[in-house]
Order: sequence, then structure tokens, then C-alpha cells
Amino acid sequence: MEAAMEPGTTPRTRSYGVMLVLLAGTFWSIGGIVVRLIMEANAWQIVFYRSLSLAMTLALVVLIRYQGNFWNALRSAGVIAAVAGGCLSVSFVCWIFALMYTTVANALFLLTTQTFLTALLAFALLGERVPRITWLTMSLATIGVGVMLSEGLALGTLSGNLFALGAAFGLSGFTVALRKGKEVDMFPATWWAGIFSTVFAACMLQANGLAFSVGVWDLGMCTILGVVQIGCGLIAFTAGSYYLPAAELALLALTEVILGPIWVWLGVGEVPSAWTLVGGMIMLVAVIWRALYEVRRQSSRPHIAPA
Repeated sequence: MEAAMEPGTTPRTRSYGVMLVLLAGTFWSIGGIVVRLIMEANAWQIVFYRSLSLAMTLALVVLIRYQGNFWNALRSAGVIAAVAGGCLSVSFVCWIFALMYTTVANALFLLTTQTFLTALLAFALLGERVPRITWLTMSLATIGVGVMLSEGLALGTLSGNLFALGAAFGLSGFTVALRKGKEVDMFPATWWAGIFSTVFAACMLQANGLAFSVGVWDLGMCTILGVVQIGCGLIAFTAGSYYLPAAELALLALTEVILGPIWVWLGVGEVPSAWTLVGGMIMLVAVIWRALYEVRRQSSRPHIAPA
């Protein structure tokens, strides 16, 4: 079975796309270990400085993409980009709290449910048909979710697991909004996400009487989260997406889920429990099964080579 190629690509550019998406997944996978290396900053401080550094990075990227006309970029993307950014900002906030209250493996495995949540939201809001294979693999993934949530209830990490599901819901809303606004460049949506989560975190810090100041080490770690983990990851993923079909993008981006638990195991000795691995493997099988089905289906379509 040959992998599908997007129209206008060549084997060489496709390989370039694969490397970029694998690189994006690798960038995203360091989030757990970097959060574990933070010494004193609380969750809202992490969200604030991570989001602020991300917003600044993406503002620079938008300026470059639009040749310095930042406000034109926002106007072109429109209200739907702000809606998408709002959904992604929910994911940003929930993700940090998930890492605070459950293991990195739990959080990453549960994040994979966004694949199926996106299908359901797209069906409900956009009228997109949900294929039979998606219903089948979604049922399998639900079993894995049930295993992990039941273990979380027993171990006192249920809140962290629920935050991880909240992050998945936020990502799903972001993806559906991107589909809704697919006629325009939606990259500014990620900048909106950074701005919204920065403002929200600032309000929560103020409301709870928490300090904005953090140590130099923690500030550096938060900046790595914003600039390297999310910022560079998004840039690499966006560049790679021009050369690969959606199903293959989803499959290759699973490097985040595979590598994330390995980094915290090597770095801080955080070992997933047996039930986490059981539930997580069930979900991974479901996601990979669905993605491989889509890759195979797309590769079977007739492809007209560019002139």
C-alpha cells in the first residue's frame, strides 16, 4: 500500500512533510517533562507565562506571513478565528491542570480522544457524516477511557483525567472551527488562543491574590513551553500539513503520545501504572486503526499528477 500524496507534491516534498510533522510531535511531547521540571510556579503562573510567550512568538510569525500587516491578518481570519482561538485557549488551560493532577501518560492518552470528539462535534455543528469505522473505533476508545477514569477515581487523580478530557474537548472545538473557516487563513487563531489564555490566567491570578512573579528557572521553563513546545510545534506542523493528507497528519502526530511518557520516565522517573498502559493502549489502537483506514482509503483514490 502506497501512502497518499497531496496534489502537487513529490516523494521528496512528502518526505519533508513527514519529517516536519514528526518534529512537531516531538516538540509537543516535551510538555510533560518541562512542567515536571518547574520548581515553584503554580498552575495559573505556568498558564500565564506559557501563553504570553506563545502569543509573542505567534505574533512574530503572523507579522512575517503577512509582511508586517498584523491587523489585516486578524481581519482576514475574521470572527471564526477568534472562536477557534477561544476553544484552543480552553485546551491550553485544561492541559496544564491535567499535568498537575495526573500522570503525563494519563493526560496524553486521554488527549487522543479529541480525534473522536472532533468527529462528533463536526457531525452536530457542521453536518459532517460520521463513517462507520469512526463509530467502531470510538466505541473501542470509550472502553480505554473507562479503564483510565475508573483508575483515576481509585487513585485520586480523577480531576486530572477530567482536565485532560477538557483539553481534548477544547482541541476538538478548535479543529471544527478551523473547518468552518477553511476558506481563509486561520493561523491567527493560534495567536488568539495565546492572548485569551494569557488574559484569563492574569485574571485568575489577580482574583486569587496570587503573585505574578516567578523564579528565573521557572520563567525559563514556561518560556520553553510557549516558544519551543507549542510555538515551534505549531510552526512545524503547519508547514508539514501542506504536503500530507489529514489522516496521515493525525497518525504521525501521535509521536507526542508515544514520546511524552518516555521523557518523564527518563527524566523524573514517572512510571505509568499498569491500568494506565492498558487503557492507553486500547485508545492508541483505536486511533491508529482509524487513521490507517483513512490513509488506505485516500491512497486508493485516483491521483492526477500535476502538469
